[in-house]
Amino acid sequence: MIDFYFAPTPNGWKVGIMLEECGFDYQTHLIRLSEGDQFSPEFLAISPNAKMPAIVDHEVDAAPVSVFESGAILIHLAERSGRFMPTDPLGRKEVLEWLFWQVGNQGPMAGQLSHFKNYAPEGQEYGFKRYLGEYDRNLGVLERRLKHRAFILGDYSIADMICFPWVFIARPLGASLDEFPNVTAWRQRIKQRPAVQRAIDLYKDMQNRGQHTAQNNNVLFNQSAKSFSNGGE
Repeated sequence: MIDFYFAPTPNGWKVGIMLEECGFDYQTHLIRLSEGDQFSPEFLAISPNAKMPAIVDHEVDAAPVSVFESGAILIHLAERSGRFMPTDPLGRKEVLEWLFWQVGNQGPMAGQLSHFKNYAPEGQEYGFKRYLGEYDRNLGVLERRLKHRAFILGDYSIADMICFPWVFIARPLGASLDEFPNVTAWRQRIKQRPAVQRAIDLYKDMQNRGQHTAQNNNVLFNQSAKSFSNGGE
């Protein structure tokens, strides 16, 4: 059994896709981000960065193992299942490159774009344009990589699972895929997978519930080190 700490966002979908693709037995625990569940002592013991997704894997040799950060979780699940991650040295090198690219480039740029598009106070055009340009640049990186390839490594892998969710929601981010035919075709191939559809449907009724803005939700925004003062060890 795997305990899966999740909210219905692109970052949560990354791990949900892998759990569904592998058919793991898991229990989903909804993290209500706008209500501050991520700052509870219990969750900080699992995810010290106060971010989901996170898992607790109860099917290991010793005591249950907690894993936080989506890239680390995907590697853990791939190694445990023996699926969706190359085992040869070159293939492993490539999958790690793309995982690090996503968590260091595509993910942060898309997350900031989402903030300035959907949540920031009015009059933040500079921030929106800045991150829209970076999001577009990352689409260009994927477009070149997917030339003559169905998937990022050739075969479907955790590299695709981690990159797909932030491309899936390009339109709500104010971006366009019109100039990226390889990315568009890749997005469609992944979107059609039943496991992907099941992951995206997790807590679907909670998606976009309420209007969170920088002005009305200080739990989600404007945090500092003091946010952790009542939780953790």
